[in-house]
Amino acid sequence: MQKKSNKQPKLHIKSGDTVIVIAGNSKGQTGVITKVLVDKNRAIVEGVNLQTKHVKPTSTSPQGAIEKREGSIHISNLAVAENGKAVRTGRKLNEAGKLQRFSKASGKFV
Repeated sequence: MQKKSNKQPKLHIKSGDTVIVIAGNSKGQTGVITKVLVDKNRAIVEGVNLQTKHVKPTSTSPQGAIEKREGSIHISNLAVAENGKAVRTGRKLNEAGKLQRFSKASGKFV
């Protein structure tokens, strides 16, 4: 019987990163990650992958509404943006001895 792990997988992106979409309908668009859905391997990016949502009438909006909301994007379709370009990232120890992400193109810590 295998032991279950409670650890979350390490992802190449995190909340607050500026990313560029490298595949899909929103290819080429950039935005800031507002939320990462770790269990589904998806992320919500501000202003990207807008979807139309029909909202039922309520007491606050008696007419109802049609809203635009950001949909989630699979993290494999996102890359960290550095100077407007997509860069690959890796992990290495910084001066303090802590693992930190770095850009493979420039070698700088992200």
